[in-house]
This record gives sequence, structure tokens and C-alpha cells, in this order.
Amino acid sequence: MAVDFLLLLRYPRPEAARFRHYGWHAPAFTFGYSQKIENVRAQLPPDERLDLCRRATGGGLVDHRDDWTYALVIPRGHALEEARATQSYRIVHECLAAALQAQGVAAGIEARGPAPNDPDAAKKPGADPFGACFSKSELYDVVNLGTGGKIAGAAQKRNKHGLLFQGSIWKPAAGAVNWDQFHGDFSGRLAAELGAVAVRTPWPEINEDEVSGLMEQYSSPDWNELR
Repeated sequence: MAVDFLLLLRYPRPEAARFRHYGWHAPAFTFGYSQKIENVRAQLPPDERLDLCRRATGGGLVDHRDDWTYALVIPRGHALEEARATQSYRIVHECLAAALQAQGVAAGIEARGPAPNDPDAAKKPGADPFGACFSKSELYDVVNLGTGGKIAGAAQKRNKHGLLFQGSIWKPAAGAVNWDQFHGDFSGRLAAELGAVAVRTPWPEINEDEVSGLMEQYSSPDWNELR
């Protein structure tokens, strides 16, 4: 999460977008910048050791124990960066849903407004049993049209450098997916939407002291208990 934000701040090629997928070395949850820490802790699974991190982006609590995490950095001035938050959210998720559909997943976009509280949401096939982000769908989330379960959600942050889009796909709700194939399909569709070609590139040369400093900040109690 810290490196995602650093890519937004110190992007070495301002004319190009960057997409990355990464995993987690331990059970982890993240939560939005404006969330209150006491509310977050009340939603966590009891008696389980896990990593917890406040994101720079918004949104609620996200369970990363069985997800596919990605980040998209879009430079300042690009049409998608200048679009309203709801529209950039919809466009990225349409690309995601199409990549899942290519493998036969009944994925679609939630076209309604915010879903009402559903007491049975956690019982839907593939739902997050701890009622985090994947317990109910919001406008333009990716959902499984067969089961009704939420497949993917995301959070955004805009600043003078551009747009950071941090997203998560809940694997149990998606079902059987070849994730290597999905990675290529999703990044390719995003590139086409951005008017570019997806090309694997080396990791950018970013000051190691700045990386370690930001990672230390994101792992500190002061950061997580900011609110």
C-alpha cells in the first residue's frame, strides 16, 4: 500500500499509466483513510493474528486473506484521471468484469444505487464471512450475476500527481479462474481503454530511503490510529 502511494507521488514516466498486482506475506486487512480505528477493529475476525493497514485511498475494510490485489496509477491529465470518480470506477470495473467473462465467469456491473443492508449477505456463495468490503455491493462494483455475491471493489485517491486506484477481487465469489490469464486479460483491457499497449516494464528506480521511510510510516501505530 505504501509503494502504491509512492508510485503516485514519484512516478518516473508521467505520460504513462502503471498497473501492478501483488500478494500478501501474512493474513491482512486494510481500511480506508477516513475510517475510525475502533470501528475497524470491531469488524475484524476474533482471535486471529493479522496485519492491519490504513490505506491512503478511501473505502471500507477489505479482507486480503483470499483476494487478488492490484493498483492502477494514472497520470495527471489523462481522460480517465479527469473523469468523475463514479465514472473511472465504472470503466475500470467494466474492464475487470470483461476479463472474468472471458473465462466464463458470470460477472457484471452493479447498476443500482447502494445496496440496502442485507442480513443474509454473509450467507451468499463466496461472501466474506466477516462482513468486510465483500459483504454487500455498491454502485459499479463487480458482482456475480449467478450468485449475487460481490466479486470486486476498489478505492481511489486523486491529487496533483494523478489518480491512484487500489482494487481487490474476492476469489471465492469469482469461482474457478486462471489468475495468470486474468492478469494478462485485465491489464490488456485497461491498456486499450487508456489508448495504450500493455508492456512489462522494470521496477522504477525510486530512492530506497524514501520507500523504507514510507513503509515504516504505514506500519506504525500512529498511522493506523490516526482517526
